[in-house]
Parts: sequence; structure tokens; C-alpha cells
Amino acid sequence: MNTVNLLNVSIDNFSIEQLFEKLDTEGGVVFTPNVDHLVKLQYDRDFYEAYKHSTYRVCDSQILMYASKFLGTPLKEKISGSDLFPAFYKHHQANDDIKIFLLGAAEGVAKKAQENINKKMEREIVIEAYSPSFGFEKNEKECEKIFDLINKSGATVLAIGVGSPKQENWLAKYKHRMTNIKIFLAIGATIDFEAGVKARAPKWMSEVGIEWGYRLLSEPKRLWKRYLVDGMPFFRLIVEQKLGFYKMPVLDGETRNLEWEGGS
Repeated sequence: MNTVNLLNVSIDNFSIEQLFEKLDTEGGVVFTPNVDHLVKLQYDRDFYEAYKHSTYRVCDSQILMYASKFLGTPLKEKISGSDLFPAFYKHHQANDDIKIFLLGAAEGVAKKAQENINKKMEREIVIEAYSPSFGFEKNEKECEKIFDLINKSGATVLAIGVGSPKQENWLAKYKHRMTNIKIFLAIGATIDFEAGVKARAPKWMSEVGIEWGYRLLSEPKRLWKRYLVDGMPFFRLIVEQKLGFYKMPVLDGETRNLEWEGGS
């Protein structure tokens, strides 16, 4: 089974090695759906449209792994952005064709992540990093500056971590402006983790599906609503899908599943 349908999203049923094989030969845009994404995709048309521009959608959440098993169509592997990105640059440690541009995080954080990664890899695999200002996605002048930085850098990979749905919407709108980029990775808070300014949950919490609890305790003011309110409809919707009652929302003039389109 190449894809697994969770609500109105088709998730690629890849192992991380299979994903890397695809990216090595074909490139593409990688999104990492989680519970928050799947709930937003029920009502956020812009986000839904942005998802159509992804080439690959890989499972970011152990809760989605449990949901896929509950539905009888288990996913092979959880590939969260914070696991995907370090695995990606380690996979390409000796590949001089992979040159990464980091875009995201607070001022100075992306540069620190660049330093840390390059030190670990013992080469300049991250060739440039930039932390955009708040609201940059609405600032055409700053967006033009970002395109110029990326295109002049020689980067072949863009790893963007500015939060969802902002990062996905921005990539969908502007990826064509970054002419040398072959691989686009939407990686959320991963730049903060790589810089060491935020700590990841212990591995065991991630493996059992309660990493969200660690993040909630770390940033309660920012994340309480996402985890304790906004995400709750997911469980009802999954039960409805199991029982055959789930109805896909009308987001683009017709009710249908967001099928994998191989990069539109």
C-alpha cells in the first residue's frame, strides 16, 4: 500500500530510506502531517490548496500511526520533521551536491543551527541561514530578499521552519521562485532543536505518542489551545471514518480526497 487515507489526506506509506531514495532521484516537496494539520485541513482552504503542491506527505505523529492501525491500514513509520532533517543531512554527509539553506526561527537561531550542523558533519553542508522577520510572508520586499539570498547561495535544498500552515502556504506560493532548489523540506520547530534553543521530548515520549505533552509543558501559553482544544475533533473524525460516517469537507468546490499528485 503506497498511501494511507486519514480523513481527507493521503499519506505516503514510506520508510525514511524509501523517502530518501525518492528525493535522491526525483527531488520534491516534503510535508509532515500531524494531528494539527489534519484538523486544519478540514476547514482551511488555503492550507488544503497548499497541500496539493507537496510531492510527499509523511507521518509526523505517533497518534497518526495509532489511527492508521485503528483504521486497518497501518503506516510503516513515523517520520517527523525533527527526525527527518538530521537523518537527511547525515545521509548526505559526503554528498557535495547537497547544499542546504535554512530559513526560519528567531533572529540568530538559524545561524546557530547552521554552525552546529556543519560542526557535526565536518563540512559546510548548510551553506546559508536566514531568520525572517515576523509577518515576512506578507512583506513582498522581504520575500524578494529571501529569494535573492537563496538563489545566490547555491543551495539545492531549502529547509523551512516557520510554523504551520505558514511554511506550507509560503512554499506553495513561492517555490517556483527558488530556481536551484531541488528538495524542499517543511520542518517546523526543527531549526530551534538543531540550534539547541529548545529541547526535544525524550525519545520514549515520542515513541509512545505523548511528545505533545512535553511540548505543552514547555510552551503552555502558545500550545495549550492547539493540543487541548483544536486537536480534539480529530479523534471523533477518525471514529467516523472507521464507521463509514466521515464526510469529506467541501473546500474547492467539490467533496473529494486530497490525492497524492506527485508534485503539482
